[in-house]
Amino acid sequence: MPLQATSFSLIDDLFSRLAGESIFAQPGSDEGLVPSYSLLGEIVGHASEAPELTGPLQELLNRLDALLSEAKPFDTAAVEHLRKVVAWLPAALAGARREQRLADEGSASPSPRPAVPEAAPPPAPESARPTDPLTPAEELLDLRMDENRELLGEFHAEALDHLQQIEAALLVLDGNPTDRDALNGLFRSFHTIKGVSGFLHLGPMHRLTHEVESLLDLARTDRLRLTSSIITEILRSRDAIQEMVRQITTALEEGTPPDRIVPVNALIAAVRDLALGSGAVPTVPTPEAPERPLAAIAATPVSAPVALAPTPAAPPSPVGTEPPSTATVNPTAADHAPARGVATSSVRVNTEKLDSLVDVVGELVIVQSQLQESARAYETGASPLTRNLAQLGRITKELQLTAMSLRMVPIKPTFQRMERLVRDLSRDIGKPVVLETRGEETEMDRTVVEEIVDPLVHMVRNSLDHGFESPERRRAAGKPEQGRLRLAAYHEGSNLIIELADDGQGIDAARVLAKARAQGLVPAGSSPPADEVVNLIFLPGFSTAEKVTAVSGRGVGMDVVKRNIERLRGQIQIETQPGRGTTFRIRLPLTTAIIDGLLVRVGPDRFILPTITVQMALRPVAAMLSRVQGRGEVLDHRGRILPLHRLHERFGIEGAVNDAVDGIVVIVETNGKTYALLVDELLNKQEVVIKNLGGFLQNLPGVAGGAILGDGTIALILDPASLCAR
Repeated sequence: MPLQATSFSLIDDLFSRLAGESIFAQPGSDEGLVPSYSLLGEIVGHASEAPELTGPLQELLNRLDALLSEAKPFDTAAVEHLRKVVAWLPAALAGARREQRLADEGSASPSPRPAVPEAAPPPAPESARPTDPLTPAEELLDLRMDENRELLGEFHAEALDHLQQIEAALLVLDGNPTDRDALNGLFRSFHTIKGVSGFLHLGPMHRLTHEVESLLDLARTDRLRLTSSIITEILRSRDAIQEMVRQITTALEEGTPPDRIVPVNALIAAVRDLALGSGAVPTVPTPEAPERPLAAIAATPVSAPVALAPTPAAPPSPVGTEPPSTATVNPTAADHAPARGVATSSVRVNTEKLDSLVDVVGELVIVQSQLQESARAYETGASPLTRNLAQLGRITKELQLTAMSLRMVPIKPTFQRMERLVRDLSRDIGKPVVLETRGEETEMDRTVVEEIVDPLVHMVRNSLDHGFESPERRRAAGKPEQGRLRLAAYHEGSNLIIELADDGQGIDAARVLAKARAQGLVPAGSSPPADEVVNLIFLPGFSTAEKVTAVSGRGVGMDVVKRNIERLRGQIQIETQPGRGTTFRIRLPLTTAIIDGLLVRVGPDRFILPTITVQMALRPVAAMLSRVQGRGEVLDHRGRILPLHRLHERFGIEGAVNDAVDGIVVIVETNGKTYALLVDELLNKQEVVIKNLGGFLQNLPGVAGGAILGDGTIALILDPASLCAR
């Protein structure tokens, strides 16, 4: 029985989403397994009147169901079967459409149907042939590294910028399809990638961007209105382009050419269907040749600055053979250059050079401190040497701040990734959620930005899966169906704060405690305080999920989140109200190269405590000190009983203060717990350059690194989390 027109429309939308999931399906990974299974089930349901379609789809559905039942990830056969079905389905649907059309016209001649894909492993890619003789076969990306290496290096950096701009523009258009600035920027980015990829003979990328550009041209000329399904399809096309750019990254960094085909034919067919479905026939010219000949590009001076947003379709200028990791720097000197109508200029700099610059400046800061320390032994009062050293100190400080600012990047790209994640995941799990962001222009060290992405991804996924109720439960609780997730970043002193807050159901402390006891993570008879109970979600292996899904439930994640944040010398705190929502607050240093520390003395040795962990310091009296059975020495601080740790005992230091009333107690807080540390003396507060202790002292409990002080001696930087956990 022919399918109805409405069924075709629904299947088309579901298939486009399935094709996007298939791009990232990999053996040994469960990424996309549950969405693929769900989408296949919906397609089978809508195609129930066409057994020639449902039969092959059901075979794949059964295979994925078996994997999910055993909590297994994709295997090689399942991935190949999925991609084979994705390659087959467009032609099968086209045949079903022809049958529908013939049935409507009263014709009795059946249309031939494409061969049904088998579940067995498919033939090698080179033997695959497209169903449509006019459609080129799927092909590997041919980079021609011998002749294109320099151009690919620059194209790679520009493509990453454009992919970021594409995603940002699509997310804007998803909320406001009439935003002309976002639409024009989106078109320019695809047009630029199309032009340069054509020049470099990157066939699959060129064909896909060409089709998307044609679709966007319909929207620019008001012949097509962007819808959520169209934006979803363009996002999936963007993901395919990003996968090809990753292959370029690997080729540039490791010299390994692409070894896996990124399928684009299904995406191209879906984009064409969307264009034709608009009622307008796009005028698609033959892909044009590059507007500048190769000779003109090769003649471009190597020292010429590379603009961040190049002119559409202009191929890149070679800037050398640096690895693809780059940063865009706006040099201060450029502001003084004579130029008309140009506010700033920029140049791409390899990040290794920036890191090297910061390291050298750090060494300069150390030497400058040593010079000042040495001068105190020979100079008294004002003298030319004293004045010159003071001037050197000011210049060194300014140079240090400038060098550190070169490493600072806005957190906006990270927030944009979260916007895409929320958009896609909320649709997959059936919970409408909107993400609100604030403070996107807040800057932090690029290393911190890179390292914070994975923790944020897991926290966002957990928030949607665990934090938000179903639409039905939200209605019953008097809440709007659409949940709200807020992601904010701001500076607080010398720290960066990232907050992730939802208006969901909050964390049920009683349920968390019961689950922790059931998993043997908490003794059966213990009754920890409420704040400690909430922090149990950071224990390895802990999960409150009733079943394992592709989103969460395996008990692996929040412990990794905490560990990654602590590795950045940060802290994470939880505030929750049952029925009202939960806020995760991450406190991070602005940079990983310099630490703001409190210098303390213990016997003849000196240590540095990160000020981010220090609450206060006090000189105790005898009445505050006692010993508790099973807990050791404690300090009664304003009614709170805090464990007291003696640093001279922890590090075996002789000649230190033994009687606590003769020393200083520093109150530190880490991981939501408070401790007291006994030291001999507080020296001062200062910024120090962090030095790696090397392999011999790596991962030493209680020690995070080292620093060279002004007198040339070395002080250990303490890690209160591991120090007090012992």
